[in-house]
Amino acid sequence: MAEGPLAAGDLMGLEAYARARPDYRARVLAHKAPRRIAIGPHATACFEDRLTVQYQIQEMLRIERIFEADGIRAELDAYNPLIPDGGNLKATLLIEYPDPATRAVALARLRGVETCCWIECAGRRVVAIADEDLERANEQKTSAVHFLRFELGAGSRAAFAAGPVLIGIAHPAYNHAVALAPASLAALAADLDP
Repeated sequence: MAEGPLAAGDLMGLEAYARARPDYRARVLAHKAPRRIAIGPHATACFEDRLTVQYQIQEMLRIERIFEADGIRAELDAYNPLIPDGGNLKATLLIEYPDPATRAVALARLRGVETCCWIECAGRRVVAIADEDLERANEQKTSAVHFLRFELGAGSRAAFAAGPVLIGIAHPAYNHAVALAPASLAALAADLDP
């Protein structure tokens, strides 16, 4: 079930977060595990929700030592759009090639990959809406990180939990699909209003 955006009151201050971080981090990493979906050997979709976004904001505040209201508001404004609203799923797509030279060649070959991501449920394929915040590709290459939104109609949302659900990329240079495992299906179904 979708929850609303985060507010400053939902966040811990830097000192409180420093104390809570080890247990909080372990809880979030366990929560994230079924939400990370490998699509072939070099792409991973990390599906976001309120907890994953809250963790990301807390980490940014910690790393950047942000404690003033304007800085906190800027982080909330940047990350709140990644929280699904009940009618969609939102994911960070990571294109992963460990070797920098291989990655550079692959990112050039994969231009447009962000527009080729899809989810299929109940016989309906939904193509992702990519990078609404800013353009992440240029004439030479795509980015290694993209933000995706999958808008699911009421019929797909109602059928989602029953599965099967496939996620894939249909790009001429990278064509892979995978069925969601039961734990992943359950985790993502929780983001959707029936």
